[in-house]
Amino acid sequence: MTEPKKLILNLFEMNTVSHITHGLWTLPGNNRHRYGELSYWTELAEILEDGGFDGVFLADVVGAYDTFRGGPETAVREGLQIPSNDPMLVVPAMAAVTRRLGFGMTFSTSYEPPFAFARRMSTLDQLTDGRIGWNVVTSYLPNAARNFGLADEIPHDRRYEIADEFLDVVYKLWEGSWDDDAVRVDREGAIYADPAKVRYIDHVGENFRVAGPHLCAPSPQRTPVLFQATGSPAGTAFAGRHAEVVFTGGRTAEDFRRNADRMRNAATENGRSPDDIRFIVQAGVVVGRTEAEAAEKWRVFRERTSLDGILAHASVPLDLPAFPGEITVREAAIRAGLDPEKVGLPLDATVAETLEGFRASREDRYFVAGTPTVVADEICRWLDEDGIDGINLRQYHSFETARDFAELVVPELRRRGRIRDPEPATLRERLFGRGPTLPETHVARRYHDGANLDRPLPPLRFTAPV
Repeated sequence: MTEPKKLILNLFEMNTVSHITHGLWTLPGNNRHRYGELSYWTELAEILEDGGFDGVFLADVVGAYDTFRGGPETAVREGLQIPSNDPMLVVPAMAAVTRRLGFGMTFSTSYEPPFAFARRMSTLDQLTDGRIGWNVVTSYLPNAARNFGLADEIPHDRRYEIADEFLDVVYKLWEGSWDDDAVRVDREGAIYADPAKVRYIDHVGENFRVAGPHLCAPSPQRTPVLFQATGSPAGTAFAGRHAEVVFTGGRTAEDFRRNADRMRNAATENGRSPDDIRFIVQAGVVVGRTEAEAAEKWRVFRERTSLDGILAHASVPLDLPAFPGEITVREAAIRAGLDPEKVGLPLDATVAETLEGFRASREDRYFVAGTPTVVADEICRWLDEDGIDGINLRQYHSFETARDFAELVVPELRRRGRIRDPEPATLRERLFGRGPTLPETHVARRYHDGANLDRPLPPLRFTAPV
């Protein structure tokens, strides 16, 4: 009998007030306003560890959402990812109160140099005993570019070119600068590390010049688990070369499978196995002990959701709520003095229809509300029929969402053999069931123990295989 496929279970979080559940920080008992307190993060980590979660996935942005209504005022009023603190700095606190929980941490390759980042990630991998992952992003907000001295955001595919070289540099540092056995800790000979096994990387590229050597000795995973969120052709090609866990989705199972197949094909083009990539989706789960309890929770969440917050987060350039619901988006754009073709919305839909579409946008294939049995049935269907590997659980209420899932859904999933063994392991071992370091087929391994440091990676082909 085939063993049931196990769920990768992450909580989706951010070091901010309002992450992706717009307006719900105002709910009674919600702890979102405590995001700046260390105790928020340690309490959350203990809930997740005890509740059978594999990890917490920490989002981040380095700019404000300032397109909607022509400025950041809506985002500031809503607490929409501003104020927002650095996700890296809460990881050691959470790691200190847990032994198994993994951490996926977001960092952009577009604006900061790779050398200092590589050092911080190696430090985190050491402090967490190898439980760290990196969500590789290229940053899309125009305000982020202006925060780092640019007039406007870097063009999309150009950002991926920079990211490809950024990863080339950090691979050389993580995989190639120190040999596996460089650290000797020889007290009698007074040799901590063998200098013959530590080297410069001398990277000289279009975007970066980094001499090395890496300042950190090899960490448990060397290279952290590599996460990526993508769907574009350039992003898909990039994932095929680099990503181990891809955060993707779709409004239907067919959408998801199409996205996943493209990335598996891209992995094959890079000499990797299609099984070298795991796929996780953002999922909304509202669970109650009865159907009535779950329905009431969802009614309250939906009623309290902020439409302004949704529109600001989506960077909608048109102030839709300011127009009559019966007119078309095209007419609203014309009245606002905007080019209808540039608002990025269905022009023939009415304003009311468009706003309702935004309200309902999270009630897609990967949403379920019901009893623990109903929720577990649906998650098993996502695993077995759609082929997902895991979920990033959307947190409507902190900490009620995580506690409800841990107390009501996890026992049912565990009974069905869908939850992983709780024994401590590195994040890569936990997700893939193999060793703590990257497999030999991954491009980063070309630099292992100092090989190929003088041979740059070939340019990435940005037309992904179909």
